[in-house]
Amino acid sequence: MALEWVVLGYAAAAEAVMVLLLTVPGLGPLRKGLVAVIRNLLKPFLSIVPFCLFLFMDIYWKYENRPSCASDSCTPTEHLRHQKSIMKSQRNMLLIVSALVFYWLLYSVTHLVVKIDQLNSRVEKLKNKE
Repeated sequence: MALEWVVLGYAAAAEAVMVLLLTVPGLGPLRKGLVAVIRNLLKPFLSIVPFCLFLFMDIYWKYENRPSCASDSCTPTEHLRHQKSIMKSQRNMLLIVSALVFYWLLYSVTHLVVKIDQLNSRVEKLKNKE
């Protein structure tokens, strides 16, 4: 089960790098090519949404079926295992949320950059007409 978390982590990191590259000032000549590549990658990266939902349901199922360790009948090792399980679930939930937020940011920033490029080309056309 660890492989799916590694895949989600790499996908979130790739999304973060792409958002960073789109928002860094001074990449004028590279921005058009970068926007084209990212626009082509947005559809495949959309598969992160159902993947995150599946992983969320997995965390929820494990949470609901986890043996509780609230009484004094637990040994220290069982109590430690219970705490580690809760920490892993919280970490994995944070990874899910970050992957979804980075996808949304990537989509929004790409859309805004494309819109800005279109508006700049319109302004140039109007300047050339005058």
